[in-house]
Amino acid sequence: MPATPSDPTPVIRSDAHLGHAGLIELAAGREVPCYEKPERAIEIERALREDGSFALEEPAEHGIGPILAVHDGALVEVVERAWTDALAVGDADGSRPLIPDTFLLDAYPGPMRLDGLPAAAHLRLGAFCFDTATPIVAGTAAAARVAVDVALTAAERVVGGARLAYGLCRPPGHHAARDMLGGYCFYNNAAITAERLRGEAGFRRVAILDVDYHHGNGTQQLFWERGDVLYVSLHADPSRAYPYYSGYPSETGANGGAHLTRNFPLAAGTGIDGYGAALQTALGLIEAFEPDAPLVLSLGFDTFERDPIGDLALRTADYATIGRMIGELGAPVVALQEGGYAIDAIGANAVAFLSGLRSGLGLA
Repeated sequence: MPATPSDPTPVIRSDAHLGHAGLIELAAGREVPCYEKPERAIEIERALREDGSFALEEPAEHGIGPILAVHDGALVEVVERAWTDALAVGDADGSRPLIPDTFLLDAYPGPMRLDGLPAAAHLRLGAFCFDTATPIVAGTAAAARVAVDVALTAAERVVGGARLAYGLCRPPGHHAARDMLGGYCFYNNAAITAERLRGEAGFRRVAILDVDYHHGNGTQQLFWERGDVLYVSLHADPSRAYPYYSGYPSETGANGGAHLTRNFPLAAGTGIDGYGAALQTALGLIEAFEPDAPLVLSLGFDTFERDPIGDLALRTADYATIGRMIGELGAPVVALQEGGYAIDAIGANAVAFLSGLRSGLGLA
């Protein structure tokens, strides 16, 4: 049944993310507490409950199938088994997160043919993880699986008639590629959702809009040669910002996906005027693509002026403007949480954005 403007917006959430805690990362050679922590989702959920315009729901289970439709089975095995394998052989005592220390770079084999990897999953982490900021603990695998369930349940609400559903995904996903994890991401929630919309839901063309501060290298890689998925990203210029190696304007896709990847790198200090102009161009590209599926939105609040690992200059009120602009595109939206690390402001930013999105969609 189609939603009416007075209906609260579905918010899909779960407590499973609370097991992905006690995290550390290595930054510039220093061990620091992980910026990606449970308080992010806790604060967003608190703010949405207090607002009253949102109906919080638990996700449905979807199993491993949708994950394997996007990610290589060897990657999934590492995520699922790394922690337990490390404990089983005594390489970890459970008191510290697992972070890879040896990385299988393309340059490693050179002309050699390498025929195997260690049997223990934790010893394979460096063959699948591209940074030192994606720790694994006892609850990581379950949290990553449930984040996918959150995303897919949000998509099901929209396919079922809601104009907007918000998936409070944690951990985030847009840095995870087919056989690579990193950037706090294990499974690519947005890509899995887009693939589900194309497959089981039966849509022909899906657009993904990524408004996280960081370029979604994983999403870009996954759909690089696909003619049925448009990926558009607004992000900090990778010449100065993580993940450094992708997100440049010259990257536009290949083969069947030629011209269906579009990147908008932003200068440090970009505020709502510059951001809004780039977003208006991005929305025009989405409109020209003529998707028939709901818009998949990778939503980050690390574009905030006080984010501890960002350098853009958006204010809380600006998120309402951005949300309204996206809503005025007219497409139903599956909004999935990615980054945002200013804990004291993330709840207010989420309410502002989703309220603006509701307004743009005619729901408020």
